[in-house]
Amino acid sequence: MKSDEVSIIPGHILVVDDFLETLNLLTNLLEERGHKVRRAISGEMALMGAKANPPDLILLDIMLPLMDGMEVCRRIRGEKIRTPIMMLTAKSVEMDKVLGLELGADDYITKPFSVREVTARIKAIIRRVESEKEKHLEQVETDKLDFGELKIDF
Repeated sequence: MKSDEVSIIPGHILVVDDFLETLNLLTNLLEERGHKVRRAISGEMALMGAKANPPDLILLDIMLPLMDGMEVCRRIRGEKIRTPIMMLTAKSVEMDKVLGLELGADDYITKPFSVREVTARIKAIIRRVESEKEKHLEQVETDKLDFGELKIDF
């Protein structure tokens, strides 16, 4: 890894973009950093992938064929899937950003984007998710009392 690159915690990422150059760039970037990457080129594929096996993060383009990224985000959140969603899109109008975030996206980056910024934001989201998982596990552990044969799980 070059000194100017940001290292990121490996995880399972679903990359959704119908523009193959962007899809390939992101896939290569993430795989080089140890991530497992699944790809989707349409909104329907993204929704199916998120439901079947929720990833650690979804990178979601807005302008997709048949079902746009906004609708994908809305449906994922409607299914109570809590996977973080980062929108990567050419739509830079403030209203699109606000709508994406209000529909449940965790972050929004406009194209063209800096590889360093995208990797830094991915790292921040995954770090936050890992921290939340650790807090949840700590809470689960403290919700149990063990007195020999008597065990109480609140």
